[in-house]
Amino acid sequence: MLPTPEQIKEYIETNLPCEYCDVRGDGSHFQAVIVSEAFAGKRPIARHQLVYEALGDRMREEIHALSMTTLTPEEYRKNG
Repeated sequence: MLPTPEQIKEYIETNLPCEYCDVRGDGSHFQAVIVSEAFAGKRPIARHQLVYEALGDRMREEIHALSMTTLTPEEYRKNG
């Protein structure tokens, strides 16, 4: 069974403190906007690695593709 956007959102929020998380997708391809203080001072690749860690094995086994926008709360307020 393919995961839903709601399930992906729950997986992320359970394992990464988020101020905002929105996930959309069709069951195999997902787009996420994730806002977390944990991203402060980190480059984009390190931010993505935090999300991959939050998803764990699901990233390899259930999720075919995940496109991410990862922002700190300050960046989100400026760009929102």
